[in-house]
Amino acid sequence: MKIIWLGHGSFRFEIGALTLLMDPWLTGNPLLNEDQHEAATKGATHILLTHGHFDHVADVLPLSRKLGVPVVGQYDLMNHWAENEGIETIGFNKGGTVDLGGVKVTMVNAIHSSTFGTPHGPRVAGTECGFMIEGEGHTIYASGDTDVMSDMKIFNDLHKPDIGILSAGGYFTMDMKRAAYAARTFFDFKTLIPCHYRTFPILEQSAEALAQALPGVDVIEPEVLQPIEI
Repeated sequence: MKIIWLGHGSFRFEIGALTLLMDPWLTGNPLLNEDQHEAATKGATHILLTHGHFDHVADVLPLSRKLGVPVVGQYDLMNHWAENEGIETIGFNKGGTVDLGGVKVTMVNAIHSSTFGTPHGPRVAGTECGFMIEGEGHTIYASGDTDVMSDMKIFNDLHKPDIGILSAGGYFTMDMKRAAYAARTFFDFKTLIPCHYRTFPILEQSAEALAQALPGVDVIEPEVLQPIEI
């Protein structure tokens, strides 16, 4: 299994025969250069979407069309896109699990918001979520944009993820202190990867505080396009 950060909340997961892109933000991503876009997306088989904010959704439709791959996400938005955008989608909802062909993805709750801008003001784009991604003997909890929530205990009881990918930049999501609290209180991660940080000055720039708060966990600060092999 390879976990590859694409900057911000965007990831590439290479699991078995599948390559999943989660919230692939290419256009305007300060941490991903234009000449890196091809390497970031090449060979993708599916796109996972956690919510509708621009820094997660901006490239999803064009990538789905270009690569000819389905978008996997919240039922309401996926149905809308399938009917109006002419792309293939896999729509499901919180608590549901889809088998993508060797990798199982369960949609779980998140606490955030999910809108996109229009000339007539913001429009709701389904609801925000996170994912449990299971394959090659591992389970990844990808939190999406969220704050700490007591639901996390249920997630751990049901799925027992050994790898955590937690939003931890603060301001829009948990900061490092809150992410450390979530990991320590609700989970038993062996590996923890922070995300949704370093992108803008307003966000946290280092995960040192997270690592210090979790001495028994392998906290890995990701680098763009450098695979983390599990």
